[in-house]
Amino acid sequence: MRSIWNGAISFGLVSIPIKLVNATENHSISFRQIHTEDGGRIRYRKVCELEEREVTSAEIGKGYEDADGTIIPITDEDLSHLPLPTAKTIEIVAFVPADRIDPLQMDAAYYLQAGGAPAAKPYTLLREALKRSHKVAIAKYALRGRERLGMLRVVGEAIAMHGLLWPDEVRAPEGMAPDTSVTVRDNELDLADALMDTLGEVDLEDLHDEYREAVEEVVAAKAAGEAPPEAPAAPSSGKVLDLMAALEKSVRAAKESRGEASDSVQEPEAAEKAEVRRLPQRKSAGASPKQTGGKKSTSTARKSTAAPRKSTAKSAQAAKKTTASGSTARKTAARKTTSTAKKTTSGTSAKTTSGTSAKAASGTSAKAAAKKTAKKATSRKRTA
Repeated sequence: MRSIWNGAISFGLVSIPIKLVNATENHSISFRQIHTEDGGRIRYRKVCELEEREVTSAEIGKGYEDADGTIIPITDEDLSHLPLPTAKTIEIVAFVPADRIDPLQMDAAYYLQAGGAPAAKPYTLLREALKRSHKVAIAKYALRGRERLGMLRVVGEAIAMHGLLWPDEVRAPEGMAPDTSVTVRDNELDLADALMDTLGEVDLEDLHDEYREAVEEVVAAKAAGEAPPEAPAAPSSGKVLDLMAALEKSVRAAKESRGEASDSVQEPEAAEKAEVRRLPQRKSAGASPKQTGGKKSTSTARKSTAAPRKSTAKSAQAAKKTTASGSTARKTAARKTTSTAKKTTSGTSAKTTSGTSAKAASGTSAKAAAKKTAKKATSRKRTA
């Protein structure tokens, strides 16, 4: 790997010659700008505004633009006289625990390569000291015209350096959190913990850039004169009812993707399969006439009305049948009531007539007996 900077690590009075090598590489696919009509390349040319001509890289230097728009030329020689001890040195200023470093500060990463045989012993000494202390080194260094902050740590058998942003370059997260007050319940946290445990850990070596691979397939198909591959249809996701349902579905999906049983998570399927059913309207009490003996038919009609419906169409038909049966029951009850009333009236009148006749007959017989007794008494007196 080609070094991008040569210098030394200043570890107290110990100086370690090193070479700075990029620890990362960019695999993203870059595109060129073209003219859509004929496919010609679109290029940018560096043109001097005063002479209105294109200039070469050798003719281009640095300049600082003042507040009033004035350009102040700055040469490399001017920058080489800066009073910076870090111009060619990575100066270690402190050793701190790794968790003291905010990941937001981390920038580009580099490997520090020992610069020859004389650097082997002090390089190894610094590496082993970092290992045993479980700390990282904070250093200052100058690169590409500015002083920077860095963090040195051990990676395998090498020392790596992460460029760090200065603390004042990291913005405060003001206004990022929700303004509304939210209460998180314990059962929601339990489901979140279950989801975290189900997802588990992952080997970062197994992760790759699927977008870049898809773009490469499209480019290869276009180059071969073939139609680009179509994107697979996105899986249809059910309607999320609430946070609990979303967590439960996530746990279940994560377990299924790992081939595990998901019996421990009870998904609220009843909420999704629920149907809206219209209950039949009850008739008011004043709408039906009061009839003797109609309780049986009324209870029968209510039981028929309360029968479950399997669907909206069946419920409508059942309602019609129930109404018809209810009216039939009422008519039958009314007929029974009328016949009962007639029987009661006839029976009452019969009893009344027979009672009156009996009283009249008994009264007549009593009078006749009295007359006979009187005649006997009269005849006795005459004989005497």
